[in-house]
Amino acid sequence: MKTREKEEKAKKRKNRTSPEMTLIHHLFGRYGIKRQLYFIYLTALFVPVTMLGVFLIMNTNGLLKNYYSDMVASDNLRLKSIFFEITTQIYNMSENVCKDEKLEDLLGMDYASERAFIEDADEYINENGYLYNYAEVEELIIYTDNPSAADHRIFRRMGEDGQAEDWFVQASERSSVIWMPLARTDKYGNLYWNLCLVRRIPQQSGGYHAVLVIKISDNYLRTRVESSDYATIVSTDNAQIVYASDRSLYGEPMHLDVDYEDAHFSYADDMMVGGKRSIVNISTLNMYQSESRIYICTLNPYAYDDIYRIVRTCVLIVLTAILLPGIMVWVFTRYFTTRVELLRGEMHKASRGDYNITADFRGKDELSEAFADLQVMVEKIQEKEAAMYQSQIGEKELMNKQQEMEFKMLASQINPHFLYNTLETIRMNAFAAGDREVATAIKLLGKSLRYVLENTGTASTTLEKEMNYIETYIRIQKLRFGSRIDYQLVVDDSICLKDYQILPLLLQPIVENAILHGLEEKEGGGKVVVHIYLDEDLHIDISDNGCGMELEQVRRLRNSILVRNPEIKSSIGLYNINQRIKLCYGSRYGMSIGSAPGQGTMISLVIPAITDSAM
Repeated sequence: MKTREKEEKAKKRKNRTSPEMTLIHHLFGRYGIKRQLYFIYLTALFVPVTMLGVFLIMNTNGLLKNYYSDMVASDNLRLKSIFFEITTQIYNMSENVCKDEKLEDLLGMDYASERAFIEDADEYINENGYLYNYAEVEELIIYTDNPSAADHRIFRRMGEDGQAEDWFVQASERSSVIWMPLARTDKYGNLYWNLCLVRRIPQQSGGYHAVLVIKISDNYLRTRVESSDYATIVSTDNAQIVYASDRSLYGEPMHLDVDYEDAHFSYADDMMVGGKRSIVNISTLNMYQSESRIYICTLNPYAYDDIYRIVRTCVLIVLTAILLPGIMVWVFTRYFTTRVELLRGEMHKASRGDYNITADFRGKDELSEAFADLQVMVEKIQEKEAAMYQSQIGEKELMNKQQEMEFKMLASQINPHFLYNTLETIRMNAFAAGDREVATAIKLLGKSLRYVLENTGTASTTLEKEMNYIETYIRIQKLRFGSRIDYQLVVDDSICLKDYQILPLLLQPIVENAILHGLEEKEGGGKVVVHIYLDEDLHIDISDNGCGMELEQVRRLRNSILVRNPEIKSSIGLYNINQRIKLCYGSRYGMSIGSAPGQGTMISLVIPAITDSAM
């Protein structure tokens, strides 16, 4: 007893499903294998790698932008230091010049001749040869309005036009140093710009004005400033560019968003420069001992090209890490599910009794073993059914022979010639008795039966024979209805009825519907019109001038010719006609119905225009 209890407990433990297995079944058991594999790929690889990739790409983008921004800021600081150093040296040089008493005497003295001024000027310049020892100075010029002075070496006499120059007026009226861009033209007509120190030279005697202008050498600046990685733009506080990596910008306004009212303006961020997104750093340099300011702009127009290239590489790596396993999962899933579906399909065929299963099932895994077991099972079933099939063949052969004999016996019972001869005998008796109406009716009936029997089982007849049969049928109906109904055949001139083929016995049910249903309520003047014309295909319109139908009746009738409705008895013949046309000629051909209350009904057939030459 104890042993049996232990076995039962062990069996219960074996059959008990763990919570983990229940959860797995809940997640995967309700979906197909393909969805399960795709779900595993999405949750285990696609989502984590995508999230990690997005984080790394955004972080890399931020780090690269900070790196390039720091580099641009560092270069801007370097330029600011260079400009401060150069301008301070120029200022110190101007201090020495402006405080020189000999220069003050030279500029304030009235000379008897230009020759006397030139001699004193040469003496002053020779004594102060240091003026030429500054590499950063391109030109030092002293302008004076002393009429006795002459243009000689560093001295320039200002006439009335020169004295009206804005820079000369500003310098004459201010005691502080002014930094501004000044243009000059060489002997070839080329325009150059220089950052210049402009300041007034104090005059204690003579009542004249003198202005010192020191031009910083642009070539010297370029050797100190230029960097192959960054572009530089320097402007003064009037927004005019005095230095730029691109010489064509000299003298132009600096088209950057700079607040020139802010004495300590700075900017470090992105900016569109020349239609290109660049990392820009702008700082303000307040000039030493001067109210002037210069704005130094350092920009890297290629930083984002590098950033985007690196980010694109990272994106490509992430996409590769996502897509390559995805492609492998997709290929494996397609291969695996194709084999599973093939196995399932073959098993389904076998379950329905179709044992003609494929032999092309490759592989050496568990699926191949299951397919091999299926083949063994199918072979055993086929062996058992083969014996049953052999025993059934003989029985079926006997049944077929019996049915064939019964059919021949049934067919031999109807002899068309017997019917025609009998009807002809009755017609002649009626004619001999003077009853011409009965004789005519029997003649028409015989003609109608002959056409029906001759065309039973045939595939086509001529349109002329079909219309002759319709006329015979209507003449029979006129014997019944008299003048209440009439008939008209309208054929286009381009159509010869005997040249076109049509399915036999196709139009009579439609004409019958027109007479029995369309003209049912007509007391007189009822008319059936058959119109035959060509419009690429052969069109046959059969219309009546009866009472017509309501829209709902038309809708039901249209549906009944598409899908057979046993409840509508009158539409069975129309359904059969439509099906015959589609089965014989194709789905693009068939029947359509149009009707309105008080306007009659029209049934239109469209069939291919088949002629005898095309048969």
